[in-house]
Amino acid sequence: MQKMVSEIKEHLTSDILPFWKGLKDDTYGGFYGYMGYDLKVDEKAVKGCILNSRITWFFANAYTLLGEEELLTYARHGYEFLKNNCIDKENGGVFWSLTYDGKPEDTTKHTYNQAFSIYALSSYYEASKDEEALALAKQLFELIEEKCTNENGYMEAFTRDFRPEENDKLSENGVIAEKTMNTLLHVFEAYTELYRVSKDARARERLKWMMNIMAERIYNPALHRQEVFFDNDYHSLIDLHSYGHDIETAWLIDRGVEVLEEESCKKKMSPITRTLTERILEVAFDGHSLANECENGVVNQNRIWWVQAETVVGFLNGYQQDKSHTEYLEAAKSQWQFIKDYVIDKRNGSEWFWEVNPDGTPIPDRPIVEPWKCPYHNGRMCFEVIKRAELL
Repeated sequence: MQKMVSEIKEHLTSDILPFWKGLKDDTYGGFYGYMGYDLKVDEKAVKGCILNSRITWFFANAYTLLGEEELLTYARHGYEFLKNNCIDKENGGVFWSLTYDGKPEDTTKHTYNQAFSIYALSSYYEASKDEEALALAKQLFELIEEKCTNENGYMEAFTRDFRPEENDKLSENGVIAEKTMNTLLHVFEAYTELYRVSKDARARERLKWMMNIMAERIYNPALHRQEVFFDNDYHSLIDLHSYGHDIETAWLIDRGVEVLEEESCKKKMSPITRTLTERILEVAFDGHSLANECENGVVNQNRIWWVQAETVVGFLNGYQQDKSHTEYLEAAKSQWQFIKDYVIDKRNGSEWFWEVNPDGTPIPDRPIVEPWKCPYHNGRMCFEVIKRAELL
């Protein structure tokens, strides 16, 4: 385990951090939005606001963990772009994407996107102690609660002025969903971070409210999994088991329970998170890496970068929750070995492949950077392993 921790810290400091530093746009702000499989940066590509929120979150947490002042300057660079360009000064909320020079490109307001800005702003506040960042995070929290919520939970997509529209951005596999497990999970994640740094009472209550939705509407106790896409009343729209989201959810819920420090929450949610972890090991892990998902009984065996990163954290978390489950620790170590051998792109000037085959051969033409491909999952894996090491 010490060897794994040492390798991951070295990978973070020598590979991931330098790579994302190199994407900083000193002309127009933020970070460049696209690098192809050929490792060429498109400096005029669209800049996803999720991408820039996640990069800001990444550098803020890197600074908090490592204490290097230079990292805070990169976090501040991302924060300034988020504050000055990504937030709609007229209607409120965060745009979906901007042009390369920082103008609104896709003005969709998506709850998922608002959540990641809260996530970034909360972490940046912790790193910088900049009260303005916390105030912006709270403003977006209030906006979600006012404009993006109905009696059943969180709605998804809106026009620039917050009129509901079709949720094509987070609906996949041929369905258009009114509610998604994915958006709920990441609102939960964002509010956990906001509550952790601010102890905001309303954020605490909404976390508990979301736990009830997860336990009673999202989690399927018969199949020991989460459902993914829903209509407004949480009728599942597709037979889909998202392996990566289940293992990610397990540890993110446990983190929320830990932050809330309330025994009733642990009693309600821990049986679910332990079952999710157990089930993923049983049906999706081949001893080395995690398959992507199973739709209508057919497994997509491709190995996606973010799924592999979340698998390391999820299994380490499962072991921490119950150290009699040494198989989780072994699975985390084996998964890291697979990442080292196959998912990390060893070409000079690259980072992680987006997707590889089960045998580890990379799938060409998937970009190295684009609006969804960022240091959020693999950077967070590094942070979590380093921070958890002394508890193992």
